[in-house]
Amino acid sequence: MKILVTGSSGFIGSHLTEYLVKRGYKVVAFDRYNSNNHYGWLEKSKYKKKIKFILGDIRDYDSVNKAMKGCQHVMHLAALIGIPYSYISPTAYLKTNVEGTLNVLESAKNLNLKQVIVTSTSEVYGTAIKKKLSENDELKAQSPYAASKIAADQLSLSYYRSFGLPVKIIRPFNTFGPRQSARAVIPTIITQALLKNKIKIGNLNATRDFLYVEDLCLAYEEVLKSNKLFGEVVNVGVDSEISIKDLILKISKILKIKLIPVVEKQRIRPQKSEVFRLKCDNKKIKNTTNWKPKYKIDKGLIKLIEWIKEDNNIENYKSDKYNI
Repeated sequence: MKILVTGSSGFIGSHLTEYLVKRGYKVVAFDRYNSNNHYGWLEKSKYKKKIKFILGDIRDYDSVNKAMKGCQHVMHLAALIGIPYSYISPTAYLKTNVEGTLNVLESAKNLNLKQVIVTSTSEVYGTAIKKKLSENDELKAQSPYAASKIAADQLSLSYYRSFGLPVKIIRPFNTFGPRQSARAVIPTIITQALLKNKIKIGNLNATRDFLYVEDLCLAYEEVLKSNKLFGEVVNVGVDSEISIKDLILKISKILKIKLIPVVEKQRIRPQKSEVFRLKCDNKKIKNTTNWKPKYKIDKGLIKLIEWIKEDNNIENYKSDKYNI
């Protein structure tokens, strides 16, 4: 079984690519062309020789179609994901997230792929108005990023309904782990905490359902194997929420350092754009697959902290700057 992974050099994509190789799948890793022929987080992977790399542009149908030839399945992760940057360049998000997904769907249709797994995001729900968010809840775009992902999801489902394309949509909640950029809240807190005790942060009261990246990789494989999820959306989260304030306290206890949060105005989203609460209803994936999370947040945080401390990984972060 040969699988194309788009966005393979990024945070989640690199973990998923390595996971699939370890599980015995043949993997084609597709990521953005660069003149240095650099493979991002997979550049130094011990599985590098077992991976076929193709560099192109998700926004270009020809390069996507060429990369997909010979594959039976595609896991589509390539996207622009930073919410603050979507305020600055919404057009880039539409071109990458919507047109890029269109290129994947159209190529898969024309090449008769057996399965297309499209990556969504919990941000499409907006602020939860009830305790948990299920796949049937209303979609509410509170940022250009979320709007682009809703459009990509709906386009994917339209290809299933219109052309019978074997599409599944996996909707992760807030994933964290090694290799994640400083634009995400957990590495932002940890990298600052390892250098000083004052943590520059945005909204302290927002809550999130944090999912460790290894658990998400397992979910991709379970969704891949399922015969029940074609034309469906499936949430992936741990059914637990924690506020950013309590997250800082938890990291403080793990590091044994007293951390002082300092709210910075520039880090706060516009009031109507802020998603204040996200908690996953994960009954669907548990009822239709054998998936269940192995990591509680403390275990994941400890692994991430250890990774950041290793081999001077902290030098890759500019913790004194606000990363958008």
